[in-house]
Amino acid sequence: MECPHLSFSVCISPDSAKFPNGSPSSWCCSVCRSNKSPWVCLTCSSVHCGRYVNGHAKKHYEDAQIPLINHKKPEKQDKAQHTVCMDCSSYSTYCYRCDDFVVNDTKLGLVQKVREHLQNLENSAFTADRHKKRKLLENSSLNSKLVKVNGSTAAICATGLRNLGNTCFMNAILQSLRSLVEEFRKTLCALWQGSQTAFSPESLFYVVWKIMPNFRGYQQQDAHEFMRYLLDHLHLELQGGFNGVSRSAILQENSTLSASNKCCINGASTVVTTIFGGILQNEVNCLICGTESRKFDPFLDLSLDIPSQFRNKRSKNQENGPVCSLQDCLRSFTDLEELDETELYMCHKCKKKQKSTKKFWIQKLPKVLCLHLKRFHWTAYLRNKVDTYIEFPLRGLDMKCYLLEPENSGPENCLYDLAAVVVHHGSGVGSGHYTAYATHEGRWFHFNDSTVTLTDEDTVVKAKAYILFYVERQAKAGSDKL
Repeated sequence: MECPHLSFSVCISPDSAKFPNGSPSSWCCSVCRSNKSPWVCLTCSSVHCGRYVNGHAKKHYEDAQIPLINHKKPEKQDKAQHTVCMDCSSYSTYCYRCDDFVVNDTKLGLVQKVREHLQNLENSAFTADRHKKRKLLENSSLNSKLVKVNGSTAAICATGLRNLGNTCFMNAILQSLRSLVEEFRKTLCALWQGSQTAFSPESLFYVVWKIMPNFRGYQQQDAHEFMRYLLDHLHLELQGGFNGVSRSAILQENSTLSASNKCCINGASTVVTTIFGGILQNEVNCLICGTESRKFDPFLDLSLDIPSQFRNKRSKNQENGPVCSLQDCLRSFTDLEELDETELYMCHKCKKKQKSTKKFWIQKLPKVLCLHLKRFHWTAYLRNKVDTYIEFPLRGLDMKCYLLEPENSGPENCLYDLAAVVVHHGSGVGSGHYTAYATHEGRWFHFNDSTVTLTDEDTVVKAKAYILFYVERQAKAGSDKL
């Protein structure tokens, strides 16, 4: 909204020496010392916590109004009133008198200048911290990582990623994806004809902060949400033109390919959609007149509900009923469903909203099938975790029965073998810890940030999976389903 109070509320210098030291997203409330959700007053530069922590930013505003309310001269009302503050993580601006977020600025552009100064402080603090950690790493002695394999000593052919402060959500996704580097390599070599560039986690995290504001700071984040942001941004970046080829040329080339051959998102196909892209067919049927509506939707992953009848079964060996399988979750996703009263379908023939049924079919399978198990769900006040154990196959996941036209797919094209698993440990999405299991050259590894250990298939299948990555089977082989 357009705030009328900026002219007399924004009074601090954009490069004010009154700001605390360190990164703004980690500044502490001057009252309770909490570093969660810090807000800076744009009148006096004091820092307080947000209303969903202890609410000291709002109390700072309210305390400043008491002298003004009791003041006898109305013309003094236009003096600085500590009404406007800025979120030190997202840099959004809020006015307590308007009780809303602010989109305008002062005539001198002071709000934007403060925002840019906070961003520079954040980047400088992050760079200094990165250099400090790198120096400590260089000064420490690095021992060769050796493990016992069948009684003999062998070197681990994998490297961990350091935790930069609640960044296990990022590490787990990266450690899962790099098990798919061969798929990336084949396509990237064809597109770029250049050498690969390796990113350290610090460099990548710095880029994430720049292009994904939601992931700034050192709070725990949702690994699935991060993965989608990462793939979406990579897809958009690759549409921008490369090797002298303009985006319009890419789009023109893609326009000659049918949907059955290419998965296009935002009108384009990239490395991301070539590897992870599939196509769903969404069928909606009006229960009154029988009108059928069909819609094709591209996807990079499938989010699967855990059927309600299995939600209390927390381990594989519990005796109360059958174990929930990945196939149960897939069937629940593709089964015919009657939409409830809050999701009435607008029937074009009946010309009003009617009761209807919905069903998903997979029209095209991707090379890498990413399956997200929806373990977190909202209640009235909390986001709870479904801790149910889900049984999943290591080899031979058969997707043929979920296809729209299974007769047009060869038997091998529908079989998938597991490449990686992301696991969430803990009870809440905003807490806990992420690790990953990934396979390389026939061996399974467990990635726990910087620690990498050799593990076995029995350990992997007991994991309570959050995200599963399956790779399409290429070579012909016998049917060896688990």
